[in-house]
Amino acid sequence: MSEKDMRDVYTETLIEMAETNENICVMEADLMTATGTKPFKEKFPMRTFNVGVAEANLVGIASGLSAGGKIPFAATFGCFAARRTFDQFFISANYAQQNVKLVGTDPGVSAAFNGGTHMPFEDTGLMRCIPNLVIFEPSDTVSLKKLIKQAADHKGSTYMRLQRKGKNSLYKESDKIVLGKGNVLKEGSDVTIIASGYVMVPEALEAAELLGKEGIKAAVIDMHTIKPLDKKLILEYAKKTGALVVCENHQKACGLFAAVSEMLAEELPTPVQAVAVEDKFGQVGTLEYLQEVYGLTASNIVEKTKKVLERKQIRVGVQNG
Repeated sequence: MSEKDMRDVYTETLIEMAETNENICVMEADLMTATGTKPFKEKFPMRTFNVGVAEANLVGIASGLSAGGKIPFAATFGCFAARRTFDQFFISANYAQQNVKLVGTDPGVSAAFNGGTHMPFEDTGLMRCIPNLVIFEPSDTVSLKKLIKQAADHKGSTYMRLQRKGKNSLYKESDKIVLGKGNVLKEGSDVTIIASGYVMVPEALEAAELLGKEGIKAAVIDMHTIKPLDKKLILEYAKKTGALVVCENHQKACGLFAAVSEMLAEELPTPVQAVAVEDKFGQVGTLEYLQEVYGLTASNIVEKTKKVLERKQIRVGVQNG
């Protein structure tokens, strides 16, 4: 486990970048304590902007700052970042070809006690509709640090799903993590488990261990960048294993599962199973409770893996006549 929460690493990395790049600035919608960006304000008060509870205005101002050459990291809860700012982010930031780094915190069930109104199961789906937007979701503190540095260098707007609290440590500092490219965390030949984010990547790794005890060899891919999708890597493992399970802390509709399925339907039809929220609203609860309620667990990944392997065998049988 990391010694620091994800939000602490987020802020420390922004400070590190701002020390050498005067264009880096931070924007908040009255959630500076929640996001953990107060240390940035203390260090760079003239580059920190709190617009209050006005999320659409947050993105509008960020777009204006971008037009003036700044690189604004604008953060708020994911429900607001996606639903409340969508028009401004679509038009003022993306259509206008600005350089806004929008951050949606507490994605999916990680909203926990903030409940259903604050539980974004649809943010990835909304953002996927925006042309050329880069969407990513770090799974631990190391990938977070490396990916936001690359997002800052990327010319164009980005959307990051950020777990605020939590200390996942899945990668080593020496590991190569590239925006737009998935990372193979475990090799396997029977099935490929593709997962994204802080909640689901550890569950995918645990599921692979459980499957291994039953003689099933599962590859695990951290698909931290949801758009653009790493088609080459997915196709490689679709050919290699012939079956995939896609795991995400998001609605089954319109997210990572949809992106993978759409691509395979055109390129290489392959049995795919989803581990995701099945057309439901959120609710109040602990993270562990909510993962059980919505099936975002290693045990459910194992169950869905066995289903997709059955489909794989049927498909092989049909192909063999």
